[in-house]
Amino acid sequence: MSLKDKNILLGVAGGIAAYKVVQVARDLTVAGARVHVMMTPGATRFITPLTFQSLTRYPVHTEVWEYWTQEAQGHISLAREADLALIAPATADILARLALGLADDIITTTMLGLPPGVPVLLAPAMETHMYEHPATRQHLQTLVERGAQVIEPGYGNLASGAVGTGRMADPAQLVSAVRLAFGRMGGDLHGKRLIITAGGTQENIDPVRYIGNRSSGQMGYALAEEALARGAEVTLISGPVKLAPPFGCNFVGITSTLQLEQAVHQALENPAAKADVLIMAAAVADFRPASPSEQKIKKDGSGQAPNIELVLNPDILAGLKGRPGLGGLLKVGFAAETEDLTFNAEKKLQSKDLDLIVANDAVTSIGQPDNEVTLIERSGMITNLERSPKRVVAGAILDKVVEILAKR
Repeated sequence: MSLKDKNILLGVAGGIAAYKVVQVARDLTVAGARVHVMMTPGATRFITPLTFQSLTRYPVHTEVWEYWTQEAQGHISLAREADLALIAPATADILARLALGLADDIITTTMLGLPPGVPVLLAPAMETHMYEHPATRQHLQTLVERGAQVIEPGYGNLASGAVGTGRMADPAQLVSAVRLAFGRMGGDLHGKRLIITAGGTQENIDPVRYIGNRSSGQMGYALAEEALARGAEVTLISGPVKLAPPFGCNFVGITSTLQLEQAVHQALENPAAKADVLIMAAAVADFRPASPSEQKIKKDGSGQAPNIELVLNPDILAGLKGRPGLGGLLKVGFAAETEDLTFNAEKKLQSKDLDLIVANDAVTSIGQPDNEVTLIERSGMITNLERSPKRVVAGAILDKVVEILAKR
């Protein structure tokens, strides 16, 4: 869902993680949102208000006692016009005061005035023992019971020098959480369940070597992020990549093609969450060693390379053709080709009984941040998309998915 013209309250409390929120303010602004920053006195000791004002192009609010006009009535206007509120970092102190309903600074006063139904996101950040203290846990529980959503902190190095849980989620996760919250309020995939595969698979030759490909997973992850932002429930099944799972997805990590096949079948067979759409964006290894060595294969001094027998991996999409219980499942495949792009993609569309196939040049797309694709539908309709960042391409693919779903 687009963030254009959304009024977002960004409450910044006094913690070292405040420096991360600068990126959040920038990214939300670039996405088209109107970001209104509120800062506690402690926050201004870490980051100056001018930093946020320069990025958002809106005045930063630091005092309850601001000058009121007929148009801008301080915290009252901020609360009344908000579409969403994000508190980051949510320190132990601000969580306690929000839970107790205090109104002693611009953040707590404004939050008390939020109309019902406005999403509230909390991104805790503090030292581990503070986060695990019963008082903090109780305050978080109270806020969740009132409807707030918690973006859980991560594990790692803390400002205190300790290692533990309490690191505020990364800026990208916070922005994804904002998109997810809006998507759940009425995105065009709200209520739909999507299974998306991503990344490449690896087939072991021995414990240190494998057959693989250059897939970075960027396309599949972009699809997952965009689907979440449109309100979908997403299961992301991914091979090894250097990307963090999008906030809000059900993540399943795999390594080999056989593991991917098993994970896809398990997701499709989940009786509690019947899938509406399957998007196979993973770059699956077509072959695997017939007998992987349990020990590292060493040179034998003969000057000859070992002979490695390969066997075919299963074609996961083709194997779903005619499978009972999948009636109504919209299936999307990818065709990475080096020649006869449209012809080969159309053959795969028909042989695998797909509703949509995304064809792209394997040489210029795999591992790259952007992509140029051709969308081919079961009906024969062909749509060519110009080279664009993969998040934009993902949006166009999902637009087509929404269109196909609407015709059913």
